[in-house]
Amino acid sequence: MSGERTARATLTAVAEPGDAFLNRMIDHCGPEDALEAIRTTRLPQGLSASPQEVRRLDNWRIRLIAAEPDQDMSVCAQFRGRLICPGEPEWPTTLDDLGAGRPYALWLRGPGDLRYSCLRSVAIVGSRAASPYGLRAAADFASELADQGWTVISGGALGIDAAAHRGSLAADGPTVAVLANGVDVPYPASNEGLFAEMARRSLLVSESPPGTHPHRLRFLVRNRVIAALSRGTVVVEAEARSGALNTAGWAAKLGRMVMAVPGPITSRSSIGCHRLLREEGATLVTRPEEIIEAVGRIGTDLAPPPATPVLPRDRLEPVTRSVLEAFPARGAAGPAQLAVKAGVDLNTVNAKLGLLAAGGFIERTSSGWRLTKSGRSNTPPTLQAADPPELPHTDNAHPQEPR
Repeated sequence: MSGERTARATLTAVAEPGDAFLNRMIDHCGPEDALEAIRTTRLPQGLSASPQEVRRLDNWRIRLIAAEPDQDMSVCAQFRGRLICPGEPEWPTTLDDLGAGRPYALWLRGPGDLRYSCLRSVAIVGSRAASPYGLRAAADFASELADQGWTVISGGALGIDAAAHRGSLAADGPTVAVLANGVDVPYPASNEGLFAEMARRSLLVSESPPGTHPHRLRFLVRNRVIAALSRGTVVVEAEARSGALNTAGWAAKLGRMVMAVPGPITSRSSIGCHRLLREEGATLVTRPEEIIEAVGRIGTDLAPPPATPVLPRDRLEPVTRSVLEAFPARGAAGPAQLAVKAGVDLNTVNAKLGLLAAGGFIERTSSGWRLTKSGRSNTPPTLQAADPPELPHTDNAHPQEPR
């Protein structure tokens, strides 16, 4: 490795991800001189720092003793991983939006190209203790987004994250997991199979070297990377104190779209989503098309309006429908009564009664004609699996008149 790459690999091991002071040092003098400043605990010339920041140099110097970047790269090579640094072809420039909080470098595992994958990408995040409703929504969204050529980004956690990754993989789409641990550490362990499949087909990403185990702070810190890599973040389920809300907060700070899926008002997992919608101005989404409209090209990726169900009676021509609407909800009626209520002549009513009976809307009784159960519900069971019968648009039919 070059000196700069070695220095950046070392910095990922000695400092917590996205430290603003360390990034300021890197901007000031470069990663190699920043690493030398840690070795000597001396600030680079011309760089000012607070006493607290100076003390941080001592902490990093202690960690530097155990840092072994060459060994990290060797381990990484064993599972065909790689290190990418700012300015390299695979580095997503959207990470630069993080400013002083951007990563020093990223460790990758998997065949996917990170920069290309993030050109059309959406983050789907949510509760670890997800409900069946949330799991279904996340998986369906991810699958349909993948079908449309969008990469799904999430955090590899239990619940919504895992459902989103699996949904994308099920559709043979790309998916990226941003981890709070090394890309070779399966955490949570129950997702080990999922991570293995992603390493084979997609991409695992981490700011920490191989072998690094997670701790609570890093889960929150990695959320900024999820938000920065994607064009927008969808929160499927989130409790009042959820890490998914932290990701949404980062997305809002970075000028990305924040979307939320509404849930049952009786569910704790809906509190965070409803708060985003009510107080934070998040966009309500219920379909993948609405997500694509929010993050896609203006004027091009528009969501079509939801399809309105077509009822069998909607296909009737106007006069036939007016006769059907003249029937009472309960009881029977004769042709003369129907003619008066529908405002048509008796011959027309008699012609339409036969057509409506053939369509399953009405039936003849000893006291006249009445609506069938299907006619009252507007959804005849015999017609739900197929289009309703084509009723002739003519007044020349002569069904048998009722007695």
